[in-house]
Amino acid sequence: MDQEYIKAKLRELPHQPGSYQMKDKNGTIIYVGKAKDLHNRVNSYFVGSHNFKTRKLVSNIEDFDFIVTASEKEALVLEINLIKKNRPKYNIQFMDDSSYPYIKLTKEEYPRLMTARDLRKDRRAAYFGPFPDAGAAATTLKLLQSLYPFRRCVHMQDKVCLYYHMNQCLGPCQFHIEPSVYEEMSEKVTKFMNGDTKEIEKELTERMMKCAERMEFEKAQEYKDLLDSIRNVVGEKQNIEKNNQGDMDVFTWYTDKGYLSIAGLLVRRGVILNKEYRVRPLYGDAEEEFLSFLVQYYQDHPGTKEVVVPQELDITDLASVIGIPVFQPQKGYRQRLVDMAKGNAKTQLDLKFKVVERQDDMTEQAVQHLNSLAGRPMNRVELFDNSHISGAFTVASCVVYEDGQPDRKSYRLYKLHTGNSDVDSMKEVIYRRYFRLLKDEGRMPDGILVDGGWTQIEAAKEILSSLGLQDQINIMGLVKNDKHTTNALMNSEGEVLELDKNDSLFFLLTRMQDEVHRVAITYHRKLRSKAQTKSVLDEVEGIGPKRKRMLLREFGSFTNLKNAGEEEIQKYVPDEVAHAVYEALHQDQEIKKETPEE
Repeated sequence: MDQEYIKAKLRELPHQPGSYQMKDKNGTIIYVGKAKDLHNRVNSYFVGSHNFKTRKLVSNIEDFDFIVTASEKEALVLEINLIKKNRPKYNIQFMDDSSYPYIKLTKEEYPRLMTARDLRKDRRAAYFGPFPDAGAAATTLKLLQSLYPFRRCVHMQDKVCLYYHMNQCLGPCQFHIEPSVYEEMSEKVTKFMNGDTKEIEKELTERMMKCAERMEFEKAQEYKDLLDSIRNVVGEKQNIEKNNQGDMDVFTWYTDKGYLSIAGLLVRRGVILNKEYRVRPLYGDAEEEFLSFLVQYYQDHPGTKEVVVPQELDITDLASVIGIPVFQPQKGYRQRLVDMAKGNAKTQLDLKFKVVERQDDMTEQAVQHLNSLAGRPMNRVELFDNSHISGAFTVASCVVYEDGQPDRKSYRLYKLHTGNSDVDSMKEVIYRRYFRLLKDEGRMPDGILVDGGWTQIEAAKEILSSLGLQDQINIMGLVKNDKHTTNALMNSEGEVLELDKNDSLFFLLTRMQDEVHRVAITYHRKLRSKAQTKSVLDEVEGIGPKRKRMLLREFGSFTNLKNAGEEEIQKYVPDEVAHAVYEALHQDQEIKKETPEE
């Protein structure tokens, strides 16, 4: 960091609201924040004492930029947009990978009912929930599908299917259905999911009694089962407390030792659902990070009637940004929920906090040890692996780790053309990777970890030398024992550096190796599966997906179609197309006759 340059720039910062962006030596944005007063906020990073996490951020700052806004509200919105665009490494990515299931009602011409977890893929759809677990969502979905015959198939077929004959679909694939029919059913689903079941219960009760009068007892039992299901779904207490206060989300936070944990209680129809969020290292101000979380959360999740947060939070402009009323209770039911969420953040997340803290410390120690063994920085490293079967479907993967954490947006996959040996594959993928980075002026890693000993290191050195990168990128190899597990590192000079199995670096390298292998194998399986499911019919002119499905349906299987005569095929497609299909299906037999097996 150029101290004089930073000091001069700090003096020029205006006393106005805005967003600031911290940059590292590569010019990459590593942290985005917002401030009421840019001058005071940005200067605070470079004066006074800080916790370890903030010191780590500051140590990586080489420059900063800022954007002045007309208000703090604009600064908050700008901050979130910059975080989403740049995904800075020190900004907290709050949400964990798990999410509650919802029931989704699509807005298609012929709507469908289904369960969904990712609410961002289809923002036009209506979502009901969340449900505390997949079982509760599946039970409710099954009940709704029994009551309301929405379309069941993903892609429209030519004929009605079994669901139509079971009275669980109206058959829009074959019959004309008035839009008003689906509109009415959609309204009933919405009422049902909002707890208004009186109308449907009355209707089912009347049907049950009529069936009983006609001595149709099996049908009457079906209606009784539906009524029982409705009462179970609507009356079920799915979690810890019930209240008639309606829908709300309650969020709070807890900080300790440079970490931030956020807990939320999601209340739907008086049922409280407990949701935990990941513990994250805290590099900025806790309240600012919490506000950033709320805005990110409601950009990706459906809103609720109100959001409840602690009194100490400055919520100026928050309600207008997220589009939901925000309350800060002092007493009563909402305050009890805030206290409950706070207790959850302090106690229920305590164990997770300790695990994350220990993992972060171990990762930092591992990276420092790797740098020490290499004798130079190895903070950003790339690993390669290839996968094939007898030289077929040869692929390679490149995974990237920075400061011991996977940088998944930088992962790359390759279809390889030189599948003769692992060394040839290594040469090809390294050449393609770094030739492309040179061409695009992309960010180079500090080092490469190759999966193998001296032979692989030599191959990598040869390619890097041809590209003029031999002094810029360090190369180290993962040395395996006779059990095919990594037990040492080899430097670029061929020296073996033994690793203690209790060393944090050993565990980090194992995770890296497992990850690059997983990515390569997954890609290889995907290509192989795609090739296996590809049909010779895909290459026939005049045969599209619809005709292909029709032929396979009429003949029952690909084998039956192949055994059919040209005249039989002509019953379903035009003569010239039938001839092309017949020729394509029997071409491989002619080739086999001409090429004897050895």
